[in-house]
Amino acid sequence: MAQYQNLFTTVQAVGPIHHGVELGAGNSPRVGEPVLNYWIGKIGNAQLGPIYLGGLGIASLLCGLIAFVTIGFNMLASVNYDPIQFVRQLFWLALEPPPPSYGLQMPPLNQGGWWLITGVFLTASLFLWWARTYRRARELGMGTHVAWAFAAAIWLYLVLGLFRPILMGSWGEAVPYGIFPHLDWTAAFSLRYGNLFYNPFHALSIVFLYGSALLFAMHGATILAVTRFGGEREIEQITDRGTASERAALFWRWTMGFHFAKVFRGCYCSWWPCFYRLVKDRRWSLFSAVIAAQAWCKFTTPPPWKKTLKNMRRLLHCLQATHQALKLRRFTKTSRSWAI
Repeated sequence: MAQYQNLFTTVQAVGPIHHGVELGAGNSPRVGEPVLNYWIGKIGNAQLGPIYLGGLGIASLLCGLIAFVTIGFNMLASVNYDPIQFVRQLFWLALEPPPPSYGLQMPPLNQGGWWLITGVFLTASLFLWWARTYRRARELGMGTHVAWAFAAAIWLYLVLGLFRPILMGSWGEAVPYGIFPHLDWTAAFSLRYGNLFYNPFHALSIVFLYGSALLFAMHGATILAVTRFGGEREIEQITDRGTASERAALFWRWTMGFHFAKVFRGCYCSWWPCFYRLVKDRRWSLFSAVIAAQAWCKFTTPPPWKKTLKNMRRLLHCLQATHQALKLRRFTKTSRSWAI
């Protein structure tokens, strides 16, 4: 008798423990003895371990821990080392960047110096972990899609915390480290340049955000809908005819208007919007440091542009006068030819 299996009735593998594929030369050994856990198996692979960190992973975690502890102790110092107030005001506490008066200089520790030090360690942690992600994918014979998706998120971080402050000439333009304070910074940034929601690049990134979320939800729902036919085994069925994957692809084509002949194409069409959502939105945030974005977003032009607009009006009047003169001259020549 056939058994109906889906996500909630999967059989967990409890056979021999697998220690992972062989690692090439120059790799550190995996650590820890692998174990099987029933509850972890409910949401994924039941085997936990062994763990591979390597030099890049250890350095990344160390730098991230230094940044995290620095932020935490600065927040604790702001409430006079009172643990009760620290818990009560945690969402409002922040490690603020230096005041604008310091520009790009190194300020005292209690006036933004700790923020700069934290930024150095946090940035190092992100880059080290990205290098680890890329190397692990290469060593295991995988594609580097995860690494480049992670790079898009790092680009977001660098634009707001490094590139834009340098272009603006002040570390005070950067984002503070805190929950509500960084949201307040975002609201102030939006008001400063008119309104983020009016900007076409931001609008395009929101389309990518909701579009990718919709595509991933539709893809997951479709695979769940064909689990009774073994649709969760996409790799085994991705190129065969008459399988659950083909049935799902045809369902998409004739009910939702998407022609995803292969599951691979559907995954790619979900991955790219996520990537461009981060890249395009932060690219606009980078260019908002220059006058062009300010002129685009603010309908009331700032004083430095008044002279430019006046000169543009003068140029327009000159072009109109030249056009009228050419028309008059052409009419005069035509009149003379008629007279002759």
